[in-house]
Amino acid sequence: MFNNLVKINCFSKNKIFKKLSKNLLEKLYCCEINCTEIDKSVLFAHHARGCTIIAAKICENAVIFQNVTIGSNMKFNKNNSEWENVGTPIICKNVIIADGAKVLGPIIIGENSVVAAGAIVTKDIPANSIVYGVNKFKNKDANYDFVFNSNMINPERIIEANYKLIEKFKEENKK
Repeated sequence: MFNNLVKINCFSKNKIFKKLSKNLLEKLYCCEINCTEIDKSVLFAHHARGCTIIAAKICENAVIFQNVTIGSNMKFNKNNSEWENVGTPIICKNVIIADGAKVLGPIIIGENSVVAAGAIVTKDIPANSIVYGVNKFKNKDANYDFVFNSNMINPERIIEANYKLIEKFKEENKK
């Protein structure tokens, strides 16, 4: 249902259907998606729960996780009665935006970059970067995919790793 609502919200020419799908996305998933341009291949993990996505453009194969905010960072200059920093981000091809990240303002996130969980980004980021903290980035290691890969891990393997971690925790905290 989520994917169908996104398709209608982002690509339908019917204004009534668009408005209905927008309202359902907000009600059912606490999610707003309003992009000037968005590619049909964009993926929203966990049904984009808690996301506000207002972007100039989101390119091919971008992946956006839950509680992400993409939007404006404008300010009003009282001295000259003008808005400054007007516009919303462009998310280039193959960008992954992890849980809780904030990408704000008229900026460009370069191709193949990863915006880490909780990162705050208000400046352009070059291609092939990992963004973390507040406007910090480093080169991405080309030998690794971070956060997402189309060949995702089997959930049982994660559960098994969690049990091992719990056992380690119990051993280290015996009193």
